[in-house]
Amino acid sequence: MLARRLVVFGLLAACLIGALVTGRQLFYNLVYLWLTIIVVAGVWTWTGINRIRLGRHTRALRAQVGRPLEERLSVRNTSAVPKLWLEVRDHSDLPGHEASLVVDSLGPNRERVWVVRTVCRERGRFRLGPLSLTSGDPFGLFQVTRQVPQTTQIVVYPMTVDLPDFTLPLGPMPGGDALRRRTHYVTANAAGVRDYAPGDSFNRIHWASTARRDRLIVKEFELDPLSDIWLFLDGDRAVQATLPTPEPEQRPIDVLWPSKADRVTLPPSTEEYAVTVTASLAQYFVRRNRTVGLLTYGRARDVVQPDRGERQLTKMLETLAMFRAQSRIALKDALALEAQQLPRWTTVILVTASGDMQWVLGAQALKRHGLRVIAVVIDASTFGGYNAKGGTVAALWSAGIPAFRVAYGQDLVSALSYGSFTSQRFGGAVAA
Repeated sequence: MLARRLVVFGLLAACLIGALVTGRQLFYNLVYLWLTIIVVAGVWTWTGINRIRLGRHTRALRAQVGRPLEERLSVRNTSAVPKLWLEVRDHSDLPGHEASLVVDSLGPNRERVWVVRTVCRERGRFRLGPLSLTSGDPFGLFQVTRQVPQTTQIVVYPMTVDLPDFTLPLGPMPGGDALRRRTHYVTANAAGVRDYAPGDSFNRIHWASTARRDRLIVKEFELDPLSDIWLFLDGDRAVQATLPTPEPEQRPIDVLWPSKADRVTLPPSTEEYAVTVTASLAQYFVRRNRTVGLLTYGRARDVVQPDRGERQLTKMLETLAMFRAQSRIALKDALALEAQQLPRWTTVILVTASGDMQWVLGAQALKRHGLRVIAVVIDASTFGGYNAKGGTVAALWSAGIPAFRVAYGQDLVSALSYGSFTSQRFGGAVAA
């Protein structure tokens, strides 16, 4: 385009000089011709970028790795002048999201709509937008760009797998049987109602019963018959390992759900495997109406207090979406810091890629404090990491701590299933 402008302005200057030197009408006519072309091109370019309305609509601001994100974009010409061509360029940072398009021959009061479906391949928070709109004249002399700065933030949750079962160790509390033990704490289990007594807090008042009986009635609660479950995700960057992998081929899809060729596999990284394992366990326990909490040591210490329901699962998935294994705190030190914070009979599920035997001693200390401990060990040696000591899973079983071993490329459903649990318990796990 710059070369074309130089040629046109060069011809204009040459014709002007020829007209002034020779005085011939032909050169004057050529001067008028080039001036007309330049003016028409400038006006065309100016009108081509004006009175254009861009629209962008995202079906959901939450997505998940392995599932498509659908976005609808539109460009509308609100003027009476047709637009020869318009280039809509998207500057989103979502990997693989190609929403740019060149629109040609957009007539007066016409609209062009296109739908973009992108399979999410990375977890985290991403930006959709901004957009830039570019147009020019038919001679290719001028080009103008207008920025549309509006952006939208989306969160991509980590991938999860549907676990058919996950074995928890037996403990002293009866699994699922009502304890019939009253407590002065407000819990999720309301056992009945009684008359108000001095000292009862107002948040225990049952207003419906109070209105019916014309006196203050309060709710009574009992302890949860099932102990809380804490998911502990280790983010020590010193123990992480990653294998090099080529960039996946990006291609558009035309269906709402990806085909088999579009299925996303986990990156060869201990961090991604650990996050997916933790997210899958959170989904498993929440769907079984268990009280689940999350504790991570990544960029910072993040805690999601134990609770139930889909809202709790959403909180944990959002925390895991932003998790990055950049902690400088070793797992053994993290366990020492948290040992006194967890109540007795709590089930703690440790997810780590560490092969250091020191944290096994820390897990034993948690068990001595009355906690039930399970470990999921991501085998870093299969990801190109160096495990000098090895035998972590075997050492955990020797200490009476159930442990699962997950290797690179292994199916997570089978790795965390009851069959894997029994095989590793009775000699199937020799090193991790």
